[in-house]
Formats: sequence, structure tokens, C-alpha cells
Amino acid sequence: MDMTGETVATPTKAEAPGRRLVGIALMCGALICFAGLDSSAKWAGRSVDPLVTTWARYTFSVVLVSFVLNPITTPGLTRTRRPWLQIGRSLLLLVSTALNFLALQHLQLTQTVSIQFAAPLIIALLGGPLLGERIGARRLAAVIVGFLGVLVITRPGLGGVHPAALYSVAGAVCYALYNISTRFLAAHDSSATTLFYSGLAGVVMMTPILPFVWTTPPDLLTWILLGATGVFGAIGHWLLILAHARAPAGVLAPFIYTQLLWMLAAGYLIFGDVPDRWTLVGAAIVIASGLYLLYRERGPKRAI
Repeated sequence: MDMTGETVATPTKAEAPGRRLVGIALMCGALICFAGLDSSAKWAGRSVDPLVTTWARYTFSVVLVSFVLNPITTPGLTRTRRPWLQIGRSLLLLVSTALNFLALQHLQLTQTVSIQFAAPLIIALLGGPLLGERIGARRLAAVIVGFLGVLVITRPGLGGVHPAALYSVAGAVCYALYNISTRFLAAHDSSATTLFYSGLAGVVMMTPILPFVWTTPPDLLTWILLGATGVFGAIGHWLLILAHARAPAGVLAPFIYTQLLWMLAAGYLIFGDVPDRWTLVGAAIVIASGLYLLYRERGPKRAI
């Protein structure tokens, strides 16, 4: 089954290599969209409150997605067995998004995404107490090394990056908890239902706050960029769905880290940002730790 809850035909051995390549291409396309999302949010954040950008990201995305995914075209879409877990999960994603947009006001794209790469490490660390997954010495060591990479990027107390890096760290924690709650929900609700509530909850929770943080966009470009956050988000998640329908998650996972390349390119071409050596070294450490954890996960089941 894919992320929308629809049954996906299992590819034959002859079809699998080609389907996997298509899945990888779709994954890379999704990551390019997410780089576009963050770039649009960072630019718009120069003129409007980040919470306005957060509202726009959800609102425009929901409007676009609703043409395809709605209670009319998908009967039973709103039916959930775990409403409070749906609400909690959606709140975690919303807070993670808002924290990321707050951080983007002060940090480079490469800095925020490098810190966000710590989310899989947090998932591995919390997997024991929350998911009942056993964590061995090697896995724990990889997590610790990954967190050291985050410290290299932020360099707290050593004149490192802007204190807004704490927003990114908090956002990574929320995103990790969001992923864990998604695993819980997978056993109760369809992916289509979960996707529907993710967007709707963001609009419902942000709209009452909007009058208190509203900043009128000063020009047409800012309006376009606010809309672009929702469009990039919707298309990016759609491409993720298509990618996972064509290739196993284990095949796609390593390509998540190519997002750093798209962020680096966008940061340089749009904002003129050049990451310092500490960001690149720290990112390399975090990515290496994440890839090692992925390698251990794909190996034979054993105490790790």
C-alpha cells in the first residue's frame, strides 16, 4: 500500500530495477520541491511574520490537495479511529514547520536542513522507550556521534551560528516525534486520512492566530512566494507518495540527504549564502551517522 492507502501492485523482478530508478527520481524531485518551499518561506519571511508564512503554507496546500483528496472523491476519508492521536501528530508537524520558518529568518538554508537531519537520530534514540525497539551499543554510539555533528554546526557558546539554531533543534525533535506518531497511526488509519488531517489541522489551528500576527505582504512577489510554499509542499508530498509506490523505503532513504545539495544551490543562487566549513563538517558527521543507522536497520535483525 502507498501513502494514500491505495493498493500498489508489486513489481515483478524484471520491472523492479526500472521502477526503483523512477522512484529515486521522484524522491529527488520531492526534495527539490522542499528546497523550494524553504527558499520561498525564507524570502517571504523578510516581509511577513513567520506564522503568517506557516498559515499560508498549510492553506494553499490544502486548497490544492482538496481538488484530488476530499470526502467526496474518497469516501470515509474523515473517519479516524484515533482522533486525539491525529490531533497530536498534526500539532507536532505544525510546530515543527513554524519553528523551521522562524529559524530561516536568521540561518542559512544549509544550516537548518543539516540540523533537521538529526531527526532520524532522535527517532532511533526514542524508538526504545516509545516503540519498544532495542538499541544496541553501536546504534547508540552512532546517535551520539550524530549529535556531536549538530554541536559542530551550532557551536554553542563559541560564537557559532545565530541562537535561532535552537528553533531548528526543537523543530527536529518535534519532527521526530511526528514520525513516531505516524508509525502508531499507520496501524489504525489510512495514509489518506492521516494526510488529510495533517493539512486541515494546520489551517484550523493557525487561522485563529492570524489576526494577531498578520502582516500585509508589501508586494505581489511576497504573495506569490506565500502561495509557493503551499504549492511546493503539496507537490513535494505527492511526489513522495509516488516514489514510495515504486521503490522500497530502504532504497529511497539514503537519497534524503541529497536535499543538502539542493539547499546549498538555492542558498547560493537566491541568497548568496556560502556555508562555512563548520556547517559542512557537521553536516557530513550527521549524514554519516544517519547512513550508518540505516545500514544497521537494513542488516539482519540482531541486537545493535
